[in-house]
Amino acid sequence: MSGRNNSTPSSVLCSISIYFKEIISKISLKSTLSLQFVLEQSERMWVKMKKFILYLFILLYFMSSVKVYAESYPSISAKAAIVMDQETGRVLYEKNSHEKLPMASTTKIMTLLVALEKGNLNDIVTVSKRAASVGGSSIWLSPGEKIDMESLLYGLMLNSGNDAATAIAEHIGGSVESFVEIMNQKAKEIGAYNTHFVTPSGLDIGIDDHYTTAYDLALITRYAFRYPKFTEIVSTKEKTIPWEGKEWDRYLRNKNKLLWIYEGADGVKTGFTNKAGRCLVSSATREGRRFIAVVLNSPPMWEDSMKILDYAFSKYKPYKVLEKGELIKKVKVEGGKENTVSVVSEKACVIPALEEEKQNVNLEFYLPKSVKAPVEKGEKIGYVTVKIGEEKVCDVNCVALKKVEQEEFGYNFQKIIKNWLKVLNPS
Repeated sequence: MSGRNNSTPSSVLCSISIYFKEIISKISLKSTLSLQFVLEQSERMWVKMKKFILYLFILLYFMSSVKVYAESYPSISAKAAIVMDQETGRVLYEKNSHEKLPMASTTKIMTLLVALEKGNLNDIVTVSKRAASVGGSSIWLSPGEKIDMESLLYGLMLNSGNDAATAIAEHIGGSVESFVEIMNQKAKEIGAYNTHFVTPSGLDIGIDDHYTTAYDLALITRYAFRYPKFTEIVSTKEKTIPWEGKEWDRYLRNKNKLLWIYEGADGVKTGFTNKAGRCLVSSATREGRRFIAVVLNSPPMWEDSMKILDYAFSKYKPYKVLEKGELIKKVKVEGGKENTVSVVSEKACVIPALEEEKQNVNLEFYLPKSVKAPVEKGEKIGYVTVKIGEEKVCDVNCVALKKVEQEEFGYNFQKIIKNWLKVLNPS
């Protein structure tokens, strides 16, 4: 019996249609699942990418902050350091600037200062056995030798003569110990409260209480620069001084290498002992501004000093706050021939400031409501405090522009009559 296919064309088409619908349905399901998978993966990747971008931003911000800080504050090897503006005393750079440390021969800055204030440059000093026998740096003094004070001061600062320091101290103070007392008194007077001297030379073998701070040493140096002779001596590169009993003079060469290699260098003193390490107080003047740098216990003292001076000169620029003679205010005068007196700034005020600090400079005026006659021309009436933000930079005296005489009885009577007449006859 032969088989027979009973399918009709319409039933076949129907079967094909159903078959393709199933295929399309499966494809659609897979596509939907694939799209959902892709979307889920994309969302996960976006979350990860956002985290990555956030971390990258934080890292870049941190790195830029570190870079700015590094540019603002150079890294140096010195245990303590400072840069101070000589005019205002403003601190432009510091590292452990108030830490007490031995200072070796930078001590001689105070020795020179006291000698200039208490001594006489023309005095003839007789060298003692004690002075001639002091070890370390020397200008080769002999017992009984006679030498003028000025020559000793050059020997003190250029060759760092410990024998010169002792001879100076004995001549001015009567003894080394008495001279050192004067040094300590002067330190307190200047405001160097964390400084204590034991020797005029800076020799510290077996001595534990001979110390200063970078801040105090800058303060002392700033004070000393008010004396032209101090400036002259510490900026001298080479000098010849008499040598009694010899056919030739002593030749002195300043140990401060910056005087030869650094632009504007004009002082001041080197120092070294095993306890203090390498120390240097230096100064440089550019555009009329002198900055004082101190590095204590600094193996690369030349490099450290130049680095922090470079920083100060590149970052801090002169900013004029007041002109000399600038009118501040008119102040009432009691009992004077004039009712008021013009008060002006005694001198120009130029401060070292960062570019971004200039907008934060402000002035605080401290003037009386009135003054009593007579008032002299140039008489101090008050002062102005210059601030950057909350930081006090300096004070500037305010003085009377002209003289105001005290009114006499007759003059006062005439003024009263005139005032009454004005009241009675306003027209």
